[in-house]
Amino acid sequence: MTEAILLVGGKGTRLRPLTVHTPKPMVPAAGVPFLTHQLARARAAGVEHVVLATSYLAEVFEPYFGDGAALGLHLEYVTEADPLGTGGALRNVAGRLGSAPEDPVLVFNGDILTGLDIPALVDTHRDTGADVSLHLTRVPDPRAFGLVPTDGTGRVTAFLEKPQTPEEIVTDQINAGAYVFRRSVIDTIPAGRPVSVERETFPGLLADGAHLQGMVDSTYWLDLGTPQAFVRGSADLVLGRAPSPAVPGRCGERLVLPTAEVAADAKLTGGTVIGAGAVVGGGARIAGSTVLDRAVVEPGAVVTDSMIGEGARIGARTVVEGAVIGDGAHVGADNELREGVRIWCGATLPRAAIRFSSDA
Repeated sequence: MTEAILLVGGKGTRLRPLTVHTPKPMVPAAGVPFLTHQLARARAAGVEHVVLATSYLAEVFEPYFGDGAALGLHLEYVTEADPLGTGGALRNVAGRLGSAPEDPVLVFNGDILTGLDIPALVDTHRDTGADVSLHLTRVPDPRAFGLVPTDGTGRVTAFLEKPQTPEEIVTDQINAGAYVFRRSVIDTIPAGRPVSVERETFPGLLADGAHLQGMVDSTYWLDLGTPQAFVRGSADLVLGRAPSPAVPGRCGERLVLPTAEVAADAKLTGGTVIGAGAVVGGGARIAGSTVLDRAVVEPGAVVTDSMIGEGARIGARTVVEGAVIGDGAHVGADNELREGVRIWCGATLPRAAIRFSSDA
């Protein structure tokens, strides 16, 4: 058996207002909390025991997932009193692991949607005798990420944080946020203080001569750290571009959850999700978007590449494009909200108040 740790303690600041009331891993993607997809893929790869390292809004996780039996898993929850960073979180939950010192332990970040071949990463770790193995992926523009160059055998040679000049970009390989640790390595992380695996643990291990192995897997990969990325990830799950056994329905242009009401002449495309109890009025057009539970999209509204929060209302003929509408917000009729607009939870926007891109 391979155990896993899921790092789900982040505040999701870049995703606000989606994360005002909901921790980032619990924001719905393709009809279920995003974390459901990660847990389902871990179970499909043979994982049986998962420890969730929680912090922000930690009280939300256990009431939803319980002991994990519904997913075929044994789940445990460990909450940080103060944020400890990625490395500190690993050390903080180490006592819940049953693995022997030489056993592999999977580690996942709670905001990465990926088609990673999990068994292949574990096999690479075992076959190479690595102390830590990292999932690496290739991106066209690596400047926003940490670069991880490797030698001809895949062994990691350096960690380069967010290069800016052409001379600094020595590879297009980046840290993709999934790892296999030798259990004993987790026990060496300092306890009781914040530690970053990316900035402290990995460079320190490399400097001490540890074997860090990279495995390049260039299947689907997306960092869900921004609202635009999160909406895209949800749509890709519905469309079948991103793999998950947890999508509650067949892949296709739309996913309409039970109890939602969609007018016969409304058009839903591009991996759109309509949540339970939501209402979509006549003539509305929704593309590549998520409309959460009990939200209302009134007749003639156009919603594209956007997230409509739980219980929110979009007025008739309003255009919403590349925007995020917070839970319970009310956008009046005949508004035009374009790229980057975020309407806060519970806010009210009068009729025809905005006809161009702006903050509210």
